[in-house]
Amino acid sequence: MLIEKEIKAPNGIMFIFVLLATQLGTFAIIVNAIMHSSGSQAIIGILLAIPVFICWFGFFMVNPKEARVLQLFGKYAGTVHASGLRWANPFYTKSRVSMRVRNFESGKLKVNDKNGNPIEIAAVIVWEVVDSAEAVFQVDDYEDFVSIQSESALRNLATSYAYDHHEDDDISLRSNPVEISEALKQEVQARLEKAGVNVIEARISHLAYAPEIANAMLRRQQAMAIIAARQKLVEGAVGMVEMALNQLSEREIVELDSERKAAMVSNLLVVLCSDEAAQPVVNAGSLY
Repeated sequence: MLIEKEIKAPNGIMFIFVLLATQLGTFAIIVNAIMHSSGSQAIIGILLAIPVFICWFGFFMVNPKEARVLQLFGKYAGTVHASGLRWANPFYTKSRVSMRVRNFESGKLKVNDKNGNPIEIAAVIVWEVVDSAEAVFQVDDYEDFVSIQSESALRNLATSYAYDHHEDDDISLRSNPVEISEALKQEVQARLEKAGVNVIEARISHLAYAPEIANAMLRRQQAMAIIAARQKLVEGAVGMVEMALNQLSEREIVELDSERKAAMVSNLLVVLCSDEAAQPVVNAGSLY
């Protein structure tokens, strides 16, 4: 595995003046040789001018938040991070690698969740290259590698969790966005680490049931919500009935036998649990 090693490339501005002075010197030698008809001097001037001319091809520009990976005949030589005009061996192959923070947004993927329900899911991955050598040499195209592996990690995450739940101790895609984002980040980072990429953030950007089951799952959610609400309502009503019976007994307001208590409980539950307001009936006769 190749690990990035940074090298210092000389300032290109300084080398411009050095090469310019050297090039003018070689031209002066050649001109002087021609004027004095000195063949050997002309050959020396030409032999000196050729390598100086080749050195002009060693200049390259490094932009801010960018790196240049240098190779000499296929061998990794190092990476230049210092921005500005730089000069290096003209025989170096100089590959440009962006070190900027970038976003990748996956398309809507149709997958099955943990319970087998078809869902649509998409994610946004914020990433950056932290090792230029690994990004260039470990994979063919690190940008394409990021997109494919991110979508693969998203698919794997979607199949590991249910879309929704009604249990407090369970994690679902819809109800636990923080935990799901952290799990997605770790999943993507594990896949992209070999390419010298660091995942800064990963979050779900779209989550919905697939269109063919969306209406059915919506009715299911509504039914489960109604059941949960009814359970809370019954629990509260039972507590109020119990409190009423206890207070009537403690304050000795009225003595009720088992049959009358059952009737009172039934009437109170009807009043408290009814969807509509109950209509009272006034008893104008005796207690019973």
